[in-house]
Amino acid sequence: MVEMLKELATYGLSTAEESGATYVEARAQRTNYELITIDNRVLKEFSKTFSAGLGIRVFYDTRFGFSSTNDLNRESVREAVGKAISAAKASRRVEKLGEREACKGVFKSAWRKKPEDVSDEAKVSLTLEANKAGLGLEGIKSAVTRLGIQRDWRYVVTSDGVDLEYESSLLGLAHMSVAFEAGAMERVSDQESAVAGWEFIEGKDWNEFSASVSRLAKEAVKAPLPPSGRLKTVADPEMVGLILHEAFGHACEGDLVSSGDSILSCKLGGEIASPLVTIVDDGLAEGGYFVPFDDEGNIKRRVVAVEEGVLKSFMTSRETAGMLNLPVSGNSRAQDFTHFPIVRQTNFFMMPKDHGSEEIIKEAVEGIYIVGRGAMGGQVDTASGTFTFSAGPSRMIRNGELAELVRGVVISGSILETLKGVEAVGRDLKITTSAFGGCGKDNQLARVGDGGPHVMIRELIVGGG
Repeated sequence: MVEMLKELATYGLSTAEESGATYVEARAQRTNYELITIDNRVLKEFSKTFSAGLGIRVFYDTRFGFSSTNDLNRESVREAVGKAISAAKASRRVEKLGEREACKGVFKSAWRKKPEDVSDEAKVSLTLEANKAGLGLEGIKSAVTRLGIQRDWRYVVTSDGVDLEYESSLLGLAHMSVAFEAGAMERVSDQESAVAGWEFIEGKDWNEFSASVSRLAKEAVKAPLPPSGRLKTVADPEMVGLILHEAFGHACEGDLVSSGDSILSCKLGGEIASPLVTIVDDGLAEGGYFVPFDDEGNIKRRVVAVEEGVLKSFMTSRETAGMLNLPVSGNSRAQDFTHFPIVRQTNFFMMPKDHGSEEIIKEAVEGIYIVGRGAMGGQVDTASGTFTFSAGPSRMIRNGELAELVRGVVISGSILETLKGVEAVGRDLKITTSAFGGCGKDNQLARVGDGGPHVMIRELIVGGG
């Protein structure tokens, strides 16, 4: 099928050129996704989904148009080209496209054992046993365990000489436990995923993983809410990644910057963070998602968004690079072949420094240690730079040591004030991704990674709810 998809993509390109398009992108994709869900020892779902098709984007009379098809024949591709040209005629003009080098290459993420070579029975058995282990603790009333496996193949060929192909393997296990005690309930969830093969699943004790989630839920259900107010804060790598991705990463996306919907508009070259802060977006970061090139066929280059507190650059597509007079960064990504590419993050994280995590907690003296495990997301306004997030079960810091657990932790603040208030950065960089969902923008979902080291922040507004 891969060769057929590549041939149809090449046919779509030549057809669009013959129809008068001055630039053409043809994207082919084949994706497989498996999901096993065990709910309280019962197999609730074992689904296998498959999709394959082509997306055609044309630049016609200085306008972009896009169409797609999952009918894998030449007639359908010709129809898609015609629809893309019609869409371009009704679209707005694009003044300038960023220049890029046309590259060719084949990329594959690393794996040793293909998940498709593992029997369905073995996959269900592993997930079921992990679910049972999570339910094995007294006080745990409900548990849901999921195993997710994705195989994604993409191919981009363009009229200016791009010919790029990649295949990646992503898989992970997620677990959620609900604890009840004295009329109170606490739900804690966690997941671990990796761009790898089945060896990642074989290399971890998933029964202990789910049991540890249940132990945390049991402890958290008895925990009090945190004190409210402005507190010195130490954030773990997962919480740092969540805050950076949502509250700062989106504000660094070139489309939001160019439209004025980012607090970072007109701030390029300014000091917007502590000198301890360096933030990057890297498509090949260890632990993150695998993005060697984007869906415009741009090789993904490492973007240093912030360097020692100074705002250095933004993430761009060809169009936004032209608007902002910046390099094309390889951040134009589409959910799949049916979607138009838009500016998205890949793996967005803070670079490490030289503090140990225990040293940071000791230096904080009094405050709160916020944890990403079990975090429930939040709300962000990229134009004003404000955010509110729910952290997972966290701990107070007393006399430079971790103290009692607190639950229902909610933090809020201004992202620029938060970054300027960074007082210490750890050396323990951790980047994570997920096989269960991703980042949503403009009704598109994209797999991403985020993270950082432990970070101490002068203060955040903390509450409980």
